[in-house]
Amino acid sequence: MFSVVLTGLLTGLALIVAIGAQNAFLLRQGIRGEQVLPIVLTCLVSDVVAITAGVLGFGVVLERWPGLLPVAQMVGGLYLIAFGVHAAMRAWRPTAMEAGEGKALTWQRAILLTLALTWLNPHFYLDAVLMLGTVANSFGADRYWFLLGALIASSTWFFALGYGARLLRGLFARPRAWRVLDSAIAVIMGGLGIGLLTH
Repeated sequence: MFSVVLTGLLTGLALIVAIGAQNAFLLRQGIRGEQVLPIVLTCLVSDVVAITAGVLGFGVVLERWPGLLPVAQMVGGLYLIAFGVHAAMRAWRPTAMEAGEGKALTWQRAILLTLALTWLNPHFYLDAVLMLGTVANSFGADRYWFLLGALIASSTWFFALGYGARLLRGLFARPRAWRVLDSAIAVIMGGLGIGLLTH
């Protein structure tokens, strides 16, 4: 049992920790200390839904209707490119990180952005539903212990990234640091978006 939970945890971390659109957005908002809890909870609930669906066999649906993924790739690719352009514009005119400075992000908009960055990304389905679902089901009756491990990985990572990012706030008191971060986010988002459109 413990070994299956540990396998789920390590496999989950291996797929989640990679810096992608979702993590880059959470990192930025964590540094700003803005709407962190709604974003973390949205990421976590999305993972719970997707990974559980994979364990329950939803991956079969994606295998039977493979046409769903190309549509998600196109929409997701365009969205990520637009998000990257927006980050590049922020990098062009960075501001220092001061409490209350800048346009505040409402919790509603934070949740919508997180949902878009998560559910419009085909890699989310491939990793959370197909990959984790397939590995989990290889354990047969013990697959729910694998699921538990994967969900522990998700909750640990998202809370650590969201609330651990505040340790970098001193560094991001300088506009130059924001320029570097937003430039990196622009490259990541743009690269992911182009990759989805040309894959």
